[in-house]
Amino acid sequence: MKAETVEPGISVGQVVIEQPASELLPPAQPPVPVTSKNAIRRSLRASTLDGVFSTIFSNITGGVLLSNFLVELDASPTQVGLLASIPMLANLIQPLGAFLGDRTTSRHYYCLWVYGPARFLWLILAAIIALAGWHTVEPQLLVLWTLAIVFVTNFLGALGSASWLSWLASLVPRRLRGRYFGIRNSASSLTNLLSVPVLGWIISAFPGGSIQGYGIILVLGVVAGLVSLGFQYLIVDVNPQVQDASGEAPGESRKSAGVDEIEGAIASSPSSLPSAPSFIKDTNFLFFLLYFSLWMFAVNLSAPFFNLYMLDNLSIDVRWVTIYNSLQAGANMLMLVLWGKLADRVGNRNILITVGILVAVTPLFWLGTGINALSTWLWLPLLHVLAGVTWAAIDLCNNNLQLGVAPVRHQANYFAVAAAVAGVSGALGTTAGGFLAEFANYGGIPGLFALSAIVRLVAILPLVFVHEQRGQSLRQMMGVLFPTKTSEQHGD
Repeated sequence: MKAETVEPGISVGQVVIEQPASELLPPAQPPVPVTSKNAIRRSLRASTLDGVFSTIFSNITGGVLLSNFLVELDASPTQVGLLASIPMLANLIQPLGAFLGDRTTSRHYYCLWVYGPARFLWLILAAIIALAGWHTVEPQLLVLWTLAIVFVTNFLGALGSASWLSWLASLVPRRLRGRYFGIRNSASSLTNLLSVPVLGWIISAFPGGSIQGYGIILVLGVVAGLVSLGFQYLIVDVNPQVQDASGEAPGESRKSAGVDEIEGAIASSPSSLPSAPSFIKDTNFLFFLLYFSLWMFAVNLSAPFFNLYMLDNLSIDVRWVTIYNSLQAGANMLMLVLWGKLADRVGNRNILITVGILVAVTPLFWLGTGINALSTWLWLPLLHVLAGVTWAAIDLCNNNLQLGVAPVRHQANYFAVAAAVAGVSGALGTTAGGFLAEFANYGGIPGLFALSAIVRLVAILPLVFVHEQRGQSLRQMMGVLFPTKTSEQHGD
């Protein structure tokens, strides 16, 4: 790979520009901190393409397509809830992954050895589905195999999550996180918009049946997942040992830092930063942790069952369900960049509070749906568009707020703890939702939607006590969004 001109760069501290082995320093020496704007721009473009192909992989190995596969196998609501809870429960081992990742000398190779096997293992399920086409296999056996593959691959992937997030966080400037992640997530949403309906129609129209059709696209999903890992090779590598020793993100060195970067370096200095195990003394982080865990429980109490409700209760064909999901992805894509720019101006916490209230009451709107043309052609499409608009803000701002409350040093540890706690609470939510959904006498899935709305509103309360660096109050946010004539005259 051609070496690039080195110059002051964007928020990436200790990075290693990929070069042929003959051009690197002797192996015994640690990687040399290098800051290159061109290398970082290339890395962010590669990260976006990584996100596009990993989205294809995720759409096939999760979401509506995998839920429809289980519905075709007559899986119970409890099993569908278990399917959704496994990825969150896997987050329990993220602290172990952060521990292992921080003791390597390369973020890239650690992620490769974690995510590579996790994606290859899905070929086992594809082989079992193919075998089921030749010989009679009990549907419940296929369900159990599917849950087993989901369990193993998600626990493997969880070992790399904190390390990957820390890697990406070191590449993106703090002041531009909203815009970059908005663009990256928009690319993923566009991929959702285009790929999910196509994949859904392939599965539904496959001559051998939808189960065999899912097996075919599962192979395609594994290929897409491996391509995404190939793009990670183009991302500037980060040595966790050098980054932890400096206590600052790679591009935020004082040599090339502006005011914002200098403030970040002071905030993460050893005198003001708690040691890795003492995050329990970080009150601000604990309030974020409380919010995040309650929110994950409340959301996942009902989230895995919206697709099940359409496929099972309303008997809607999977092709139409994928179209609805694509409408959601399209709305998500259109709004992400706008939410990203707004988050950079008014702060992530304020958006989470205001938009979170709307997201909290959204499950109540589903109670107005039914088996009729009005729901099929108007109500369900509008609900998915609303979900796309609002969840674009929630996902983006939750991610950015987490990056903001976690200090640069030991960043992976903070991410892992947050993911582990939220994973357990989310898994409890889906498990509880699965049990409640089976009891039709207590409201079934519609009753679950109403309960979820109440718990979501309660979950937002801890956000009031979370402090965000350079964040604004709700009153200041309203002044930015709806400036008065007086403030405009003063240039506010």
